[in-house]
Amino acid sequence: MTSPNEQKITITENGPYIVLGNIPLSEKIITANGRGYIWTEGNPLPQSEAYALCRCGHSSSSPFCSGAHVKIGFDGTEISGNSRYKNRAKFYLGPELNMLDDDRCAFARFCHRERGTAWELLETSDDPHDKKEAIRAASECPSGRLTAMGLDGSLMEDDLKPEIVVIQDPMKGVSSGLYVKGGIKLIGSDGNEYETRNRYVLCRCGISSLRPFCDATHIDEKYRDKN
Repeated sequence: MTSPNEQKITITENGPYIVLGNIPLSEKIITANGRGYIWTEGNPLPQSEAYALCRCGHSSSSPFCSGAHVKIGFDGTEISGNSRYKNRAKFYLGPELNMLDDDRCAFARFCHRERGTAWELLETSDDPHDKKEAIRAASECPSGRLTAMGLDGSLMEDDLKPEIVVIQDPMKGVSSGLYVKGGIKLIGSDGNEYETRNRYVLCRCGISSLRPFCDATHIDEKYRDKN
């Protein structure tokens, strides 16, 4: 049961995401940094206690809802299922570090580091530098696909403050999803609550096969928002 002032995102049936609780909203750009990637600042966005974010991909005032979902007859049926992360994630074993991977990829590419990918660095985690880099590669994955795990079973997560980031990916010539940080609750259109996670990416092109979550379809479809 959520209180009226609690920070949360509610998915409306065939409509937008309703965001409550004065959650900061920003735009950030995926930017190359050597063989890895960093965030750089995008356009400033208005802040509000409550706002509606487009999820049909056709808004004329992106990232906010303009009512386009009604005009196009948007079918926003949630099809991801609601299994828990630990139950669906694969377990990867390394010499000094383990990793969970649920294969939900938004193709943000932060799992790439200067000395290799998260999976490559996991294999050489007996090297202290590579272990540190493997943890960073997993922790900086916006979708929450990857989670570093200590040999004692402890999960290694950054302490993220609540925020929603509108992702732009000019290197791929596309607009990406909504990066939700800091354990913000997500309520489905049926009123049921999804597992609360520290990191996840919501679809905003409207055509993900993992709705409401991003599956990187925006890249193949060359989705560009209209802001």
